[in-house]
Amino acid sequence: MVDQPTSRDWGGVIALGLIWGGTFMVVTMALEGYGPVTVATARTTLGALTLLAMMVLTGRTIPTGQAQLWRYIAIIGVLSTALPFLLLSWGQQYVASAFAGLSMAAIPLMVLPLAHFFSDEPLNLRRFVGVSLGFCGALVLIGPGLAQIGQGTEPLAQLACIGAALCYSFASIFTRRCPPIDPVVLAALSLVVGATLLLPIMLVTEGLPRWEGTRPGLAIIALGLVPTAFATLLRVSIIRSAGSVFLTLVNYQVPIWSMVFGAWILSEALPLRFFIALAMILTGLAISQWFSLRKMLIGR
Repeated sequence: MVDQPTSRDWGGVIALGLIWGGTFMVVTMALEGYGPVTVATARTTLGALTLLAMMVLTGRTIPTGQAQLWRYIAIIGVLSTALPFLLLSWGQQYVASAFAGLSMAAIPLMVLPLAHFFSDEPLNLRRFVGVSLGFCGALVLIGPGLAQIGQGTEPLAQLACIGAALCYSFASIFTRRCPPIDPVVLAALSLVVGATLLLPIMLVTEGLPRWEGTRPGLAIIALGLVPTAFATLLRVSIIRSAGSVFLTLVNYQVPIWSMVFGAWILSEALPLRFFIALAMILTGLAISQWFSLRKMLIGR
């Protein structure tokens, strides 16, 4: 049983929101010098090497046998690293980083109906209302793009970002159903799966990367070390100390920080529909998680 959140836990969850919220801005910076496959591959490979080193330093071992466990690791690796990283990197060539970050806010709302069918968490009326409101927010976000399908690349890029969120949602369901395994080991091996898939694709389509300047070069290194590796360790620490429900507070921060960083540092324009969609998605998220949030924040 976890304890009540401490000041350290609050600091950690705020830091995690900042890190993941700023990831989309850093991806945009990396794309200034590298192709989307290279960005996705470098992020995955650097993250995998970092977490594998952490496994060695902390005495964690790779599980042997257990064919079912390895099937789950392979599926989670595809759905949580290779495919969404590739979709986001490609999509962010044509859409604002704020759009990509706002798309990720829909992940918890996508998980709820998936959990209804694939796990033992029924979708009750309150959750249904929250999911419906969040879904309407997603339609507000991508509505103009849907009306322009076939008229350019941007609408497809918007759908790619939403598709990445859907990949993360399915990955969450498979992670819940995965046989017992150390979370750091699971994260490391998932990234190894992603790197194994992406490396040959990168070599065939974009070749070996070279140093393309300070800003994109440092951005691509930061992607592998900070939001992919360090954030994983911080996430595990918060869950062990304060619980997974407390960690859901990150979901409320990521889209806000992505919009702040996009407008402040990248000078991205934020249409009115971004703010409407943000309000609808976050309200839907709050409704769907109301009792958990109330218990966590006020203790009853």
